[in-house]
Amino acid sequence: MKKKDKDYSQCPIETTLALVQGKWKVVIMFRLMDKPRRFNELSRLLPNITQRMLTNQLRELEKDGLVHREIYPQVPPKVEYSLTELADSLIPILLSLRDWGKTHLLS
Repeated sequence: MKKKDKDYSQCPIETTLALVQGKWKVVIMFRLMDKPRRFNELSRLLPNITQRMLTNQLRELEKDGLVHREIYPQVPPKVEYSLTELADSLIPILLSLRDWGKTHLLS
């Protein structure tokens, strides 16, 4: 098999990046590490993200099994987002990214 014909779809790095790619997914997961949060709370914590982008990123994270969406049967409806066990396994990586960022912040 020639090098250019190799199938890289089974690469673990590609798999991981496919799940967390996007400007906001890692930041959203970081904000959900401590506790479940409602949409508006996430929106306040991430003032530079549009509501549409936040909605899309949460949907993709939910579809990929990284975020759980809990709908409470009450009026008005209450919806909370939390990390799944799969996302919990990424917490050490998220903390490492945070620590690296603190060490290498550009002034």
